[in-house]
Amino acid sequence: MILCITHSQDFYTIDRFFQYLSSKNIPYFRLNSDQLNHLQKISINENSFQITDMDGNAVHSDEITGVWHRKAWRISVPEELDQEYEKIFLNEYTSLRYNIFTQLEHLPWINPYEKEKKIDGNKMLQLKIAQRNHLTIPPTIFSNDEEKVKAFFDQYCSGKAIAKLHGVTRKTMSGENLISTMIIERETLGNLSDIIYCPMIFQPYIDKEYELRIMYVDGAFFTGKINNSENADWRVSDGSYFWIAYELPDDIKTNLTSMMKEMGLHTGAIDMIRGKDGKYYFLEVNPQGEWGMLQKELKFPIAERIADFLIKKTNIHE
Repeated sequence: MILCITHSQDFYTIDRFFQYLSSKNIPYFRLNSDQLNHLQKISINENSFQITDMDGNAVHSDEITGVWHRKAWRISVPEELDQEYEKIFLNEYTSLRYNIFTQLEHLPWINPYEKEKKIDGNKMLQLKIAQRNHLTIPPTIFSNDEEKVKAFFDQYCSGKAIAKLHGVTRKTMSGENLISTMIIERETLGNLSDIIYCPMIFQPYIDKEYELRIMYVDGAFFTGKINNSENADWRVSDGSYFWIAYELPDDIKTNLTSMMKEMGLHTGAIDMIRGKDGKYYFLEVNPQGEWGMLQKELKFPIAERIADFLIKKTNIHE
């Protein structure tokens, strides 16, 4: 049985994944990470666990042969809970969830839990590993020092920079999290005095021909080109963009594969920019990033490829 860790609002990508498993008569269990709380019956000991969800579906850890860590969300807190106990509730259920996940660490995962957590939470480490694997990255600073940021702006940014919030996220229609991105110009540099309360990532604004969303699955690349050359981020544009299938150069594929292997990731949504200078700039990889639009609009078999990887690793037979 394949365990899929997702969230209660996930659809399409997860549906395609389950449809493919069903076509091969392979059992699965959906575990909604945000509902791993009072809504489910959970028992765990030193060797195993059992979970019964709100619909009465049960799974025992001994049945599980592989794990797809599709996307984890914050655990939901019951509305009736006294606010005084909310922190305790979240701490204990988060600890319980972590104990459940580590019970399965000996199994094949997409992606290995600890490796994914380390990479997902460290943008600067991502850039370091990308550069080490011969990918071009923009000069970058992550800082709460107004003077250091201004000096960086003067040295690298030619009058225009991108500022990103690393950990501050908001809910969107296409998924739970979206990194906020904004453009900083010389006349707005004076507005950085509050940066001491909110460190940000700064990079030069790159004049781009287009953006690329690349879904990497175990050495395979499913790449979409998007016609966004004006907005800082296609996810916050006016929605007039469209996707075109794109073939990456062989050397970029080689370097990205090497990078993903060093990171220990089997899958990930990679963002790159093709600059007007002809260079491909690596921006980031999101191990749990969105790719449903690539499968839906470009007919890429991404869900099927992910399922095939787990089927192969778990030695499940149809």
